Amino acid sequence: MLLQATISIITLTGIAGAAINILAGSVIGSDGFGFARPGWENVKIPQIGIVQIDDDVEVGANTTIDRAAIGRTWIQRGVKIDNLVQIGHNVVIGEYAVIVAQVGISGSTKIGKGVMLGGQSALVGHIEIGDHVMVAARSGVHKDIPQGQVVAGSPHKLHRDWLRTEACISRLPEMRNTMKALLRRVEILEARLHSRGGEGD
Repeated sequence: MLLQATISIITLTGIAGAAINILAGSVIGSDGFGFARPGWENVKIPQIGIVQIDDDVEVGANTTIDRAAIGRTWIQRGVKIDNLVQIGHNVVIGEYAVIVAQVGISGSTKIGKGVMLGGQSALVGHIEIGDHVMVAARSGVHKDIPQGQVVAGSPHKLHRDWLRTEACISRLPEMRNTMKALLRRVEILEARLHSRGGEGD
């Protein structure tokens, strides 16, 4: 199925092409997104590296994998990538990771073995995700995550903390009304105390 993809640069390790499935519309080895003085001059930095895809990898339809600025963008053995995923230059994805649709991975991020990235999650560049981390859908990952953690939210936090936060959100109107009522009662009590103090003078 390799010929279904649009390929500009690709290097395969092990037995060439062994059990690799690249679905229609995928672009492998496109120019990495690298500029000096971004927002001022946007000077293009040549992207002269490669993409390396190991055995038993699947790349979903319309996914893009940028070639490295220097060195390699590396998709290791057994990785499964869904449709519409963006993988930036010099990213390393560890063995048997699973990347769900519409994930975006910024350049030079390193993803450990067995990591699972939920749909529409996004990772900033130059961070490290430890082995067997799970990232919930639509999470925004902004810093390193130690191995074995489960995270959610944007910016991300431990999943159990995110659940507590989300449980409070639906109760915010009720909590606001309770707070307003308590503040009103405090005002009334303070006014009474003040008036009694005045009488004593």
